[in-house]
Amino acid sequence: MLTLTENADAVVTTIVGREDAGAEAGLRIQSAEGQGPNGEARFAVHVVPSPDPADIIIEGSASRVFLEGNAAEVLNDKVLDAGVDDQGAVSFTILPQPA
Repeated sequence: MLTLTENADAVVTTIVGREDAGAEAGLRIQSAEGQGPNGEARFAVHVVPSPDPADIIIEGSASRVFLEGNAAEVLNDKVLDAGVDDQGAVSFTILPQPA
């Protein structure tokens, strides 16, 4: 199952908190059309007020991430990391889980 780094948990908490979307809100990750430059899967993320009924819910220590079915399958053995640059832009990185 997808896990979150401490950085990802903090960034997701901040992003969702800015949206004032309520206690059930979270960041939803879903498959996006096309492929990345190396043929990898692409994903879209957005804040939603609650998960879709079929979503897989990942609970961070302070955040919630909702995975659409296809995204959950692809990300099953991954770690989500996040960072914020000097201009405040957020980037997410998908890493392999440690063995």
